[in-house]
Amino acid sequence: MSQENSQSDYSVVGTTPLNPEAYNKVTGRAVYGADVQVPGLVWGEIIRSPHAHAIIKSIDASKALEIPGVLAFVTGDDLPEPKIDAYEWVNIPNLSKEVLAKGSVHYKGQPVAAIAATDRNTAIEAARRVKIDYDQMPSVTSLSAAVKRDAPLAMPGLTGDHLGEQVTGTNVVSISRNELGDPETGFESATFVIEREFDIAMVHQGYIELQNATARWRADGRLEIWSSAQGLFSIRGQIAGVLDMPESMVLVHSVEIGGGFGGKATAYLPPVVALLAKKTGRPVKIVTDRPSTFDATGPASGANVKIKMGVDDSGRIVAASATATHDVGGNPRVASGGSANNMFSPYDIPHLRVDGRDVVTNTPPTASYRAPAAPQGAFAVESVIDEICEAKGWDKLEFRLKNASHEGTRKVTGPIFARIGVEEVMAAAMESEHWRSPLPRRSDDGWLQGRGVAAGFWGNGGRESSVNLHLSPDGDVTMNTGSVDMGSVKLVVAMQAAEALQLPVERIRSNTVDTDSVGFTSVTGGSRTTFATGIAAIQAAENLLETMRTRTGELWGVEPDDVTYEGQRFGCVTDDSLGIEWDALAKHMLEGGDPVSAVGSANPPEAGNAGAVHIADVAVDPDTGKVQVLRYTAIQDVGKAINPQTAEGQIQGGAVQGIGWALNEEYVMGGDGAMQNRSFLDYRMPTALDLPFIEVQMVEVPTPFHPFGVRGIGEVSIVPALAAVRNAIHNATGVNLYQAPMRPGRVLEGMLAKRAKERVAVGAAD
Repeated sequence: MSQENSQSDYSVVGTTPLNPEAYNKVTGRAVYGADVQVPGLVWGEIIRSPHAHAIIKSIDASKALEIPGVLAFVTGDDLPEPKIDAYEWVNIPNLSKEVLAKGSVHYKGQPVAAIAATDRNTAIEAARRVKIDYDQMPSVTSLSAAVKRDAPLAMPGLTGDHLGEQVTGTNVVSISRNELGDPETGFESATFVIEREFDIAMVHQGYIELQNATARWRADGRLEIWSSAQGLFSIRGQIAGVLDMPESMVLVHSVEIGGGFGGKATAYLPPVVALLAKKTGRPVKIVTDRPSTFDATGPASGANVKIKMGVDDSGRIVAASATATHDVGGNPRVASGGSANNMFSPYDIPHLRVDGRDVVTNTPPTASYRAPAAPQGAFAVESVIDEICEAKGWDKLEFRLKNASHEGTRKVTGPIFARIGVEEVMAAAMESEHWRSPLPRRSDDGWLQGRGVAAGFWGNGGRESSVNLHLSPDGDVTMNTGSVDMGSVKLVVAMQAAEALQLPVERIRSNTVDTDSVGFTSVTGGSRTTFATGIAAIQAAENLLETMRTRTGELWGVEPDDVTYEGQRFGCVTDDSLGIEWDALAKHMLEGGDPVSAVGSANPPEAGNAGAVHIADVAVDPDTGKVQVLRYTAIQDVGKAINPQTAEGQIQGGAVQGIGWALNEEYVMGGDGAMQNRSFLDYRMPTALDLPFIEVQMVEVPTPFHPFGVRGIGEVSIVPALAAVRNAIHNATGVNLYQAPMRPGRVLEGMLAKRAKERVAVGAAD
C-alpha cells in the first residue's frame, strides 16, 4: 500500500488503530441476525414459487396445519394494500409483491406464503405440505428475448415510462435519455469512429451471511425487528410502508451484518415474520438458505451496452454515445441510471448521449450491488477506449490522461464537477512501478501474458446521518450512530469524532443503536457513510466542545469565546492562570452540573466523487483458455484516508469482486427461469488461492465538501475491474471479448477463431 499527497497535520485521521470490533467478531461473540434469541421464539419458513411466471389459482394449507407444532400460516392476502408509492428509493407496492406474491408470480423463488412452527424442521416439513395450484404463463427469461417485439409479457399490466410517455403491453419499464452538446456534430468532426456491443451477466453480491429477520410484537402494539440490514431506518420505513403502519410503531434493533454490498438494503423478510408473529402471538425468526438467497434477494442487473465513440487526430474524444439496456428481473425498477451517471464520467467529452432502458424478465428481481450499474458501463467504455488506442497506436494511459475529467467538467447527466482527482489517479498509474515494469509475452510454461488498464468512476452519495455524543465522568465519550457497521464504519466515524475532540480514538466508545435511540440515518451504502456520518460526528464533536466551553466559562466567570481548547486542555485568553485538563473538567461537570451531551446531524447537498484506475497482469493458457491473474494494482482517489488500513481492505475487496465478475461469476439461467448454479460450489467466486495480493495505491485529492476531505471509497473499487481484466486478456491473446464473464470457454473460442483467421490469411497469401 502506498499513499500520495497525504496530509500529515492530523493526530488521529490517517492512522491505523486497532478495530475494537475485531475481537468479538473473530471469537464468535458478535451477535448477527441469525444469532438473535428472544423468549418464546418460533421458526418460520417461506413457500416459494416453482415457476417463473404463473397465476396462483388456489392455496391449500390444511395438511400443513394438521402437523403438531404448526402455529400460523400467511399469504399475500394478509398484507394490506400499500398506501404510499415509495420510501426513499424503494417502490413499496412492488416490494409488497416481493415480500408475498398476490395473484401471480413473476420469477422462480418468489415468496407465495409462509408458515410458522415451534421448531425449524417442523416449519420446513409443513411448508412442503402446502398445496398451491398454478396456471403457468408464458415466460421470458433473457434480456435478448424480452426486448423482441413479439416477446411474452413478463409482467402483464406493467406500464412503462418511455421518455415520459406511459406505455402498456411492454417489458420495457423505463426509457431515458441524457445528452450533452450535439453528438451528431461531434461524430461528424471525428476522424475515427468505432462502434461495439457488450453483454454483461447478472451476478450476486455473494455475501456469506444469509438473509434473516426476527419479529416480536410488544404489548403496546409496537413491532420490534432484528435483521442483518444495511440501513436500520430504511428497513423501518419499508416495513411500515408494506404493513401500512406508522414508522414510529416499528423499532429496528441493530445486529452485526455479515456482508451486504447493496444486497441487504431491502426488507424481504421482516414483513413476513411480522405477520407470522402477529398470528402466533410469539416472536418468529426466518433465515433463508443459499438457493433462495440466489433466487429472490436481488442480484445485480445483467446488461447489454452499445457504444459509439469518435476521436480526432490529436487524440481527443470528440463524441460518444451509449445505449445501456439493463435486465432488472422480476420486479420493475430502474438500474440504467447508474450507467448513465458514471460510464463516461472519467472523461471530459464535449458531445455525449446515453440512452437507458430497463427491462423486466421472469428471472430473479435485481437490487443494488457495489456501484450499481457502473461496472457494466465501464466494461464497455474502457474496452472501446483500448481498441481505439490499439488502432491508432496511442499509449493507453496517456490517452486516458489527455481526456481525463477535472474540476469544471460537466457530466452527461448535468452536474459540473467540483475538485476531483481523476487526472491525479491517471498520472499516478502512469508513474507506477507496475505500469513501468516489464512483462514477458510468455511465461516459462508457455502461457500467454498480457497487461490491461481501465478507469472507473462513482458518484458518491450524501443523504441523512445523525450522531449522539455523551461525555462520561472519566472523560471518555460514548458515540451512538444509526449507521450499520459495514467496512469498519464505527471505527472510521469514531476517528473523525476523536480528531475533532483532540482525543485518542480509544476514548470514543462507538455504538450502532436502534431506531429509537438516534436521529434518522440513511443506509450504509452509496459510498456515503464515512463521508456523511463522519460530518455528523464532527458536528456533534464541535457541539460537545461548545457546551464544554460554555460550562467552563460559567465556572471561571468568563465569556465562552474566551475559553480555548488545545491538546486536551482548556484555557483562557484573558487569564493565563486559568486552565483545566479534559478529564478533570469532565469529572467536575458530571459531579456539579448537568450531563454533557451533543447531537450532530448532516444531509450534505453534495458529495465527493471518486475515480480509480486498475492495472491487471494475466496469463492465459493457450490450450484451455483459462485465465490466471498474475498481478493487480488498484489506484484510487480517496480524498483523505481516515484509516489507510481499512481503506486498503475496501479497495482490495471491490477489486476482487470485480475480478470474479470478469472471469467466473454469473447467473446461469435455464429456459424455465431456474438458476442452474444456486450454490457456492457452482457459483464460482474467487478465493485467496485464486488471486495474487491486490496492490493498492491511494491518491489523496481532498473533496471540498468534507472537513477532512473524505471521499467514499467502497464502490468505485469494483468499477474498472472487468475492463482491466478484459484488456489484459486482449493484450495477451490479441482477442477482443465482448461478454462478461470471460470464462475459459469464451476465451478459447476467441483464440481458436483468431487462429482460424490467421490460417486463412496465410493460405490466401500463399
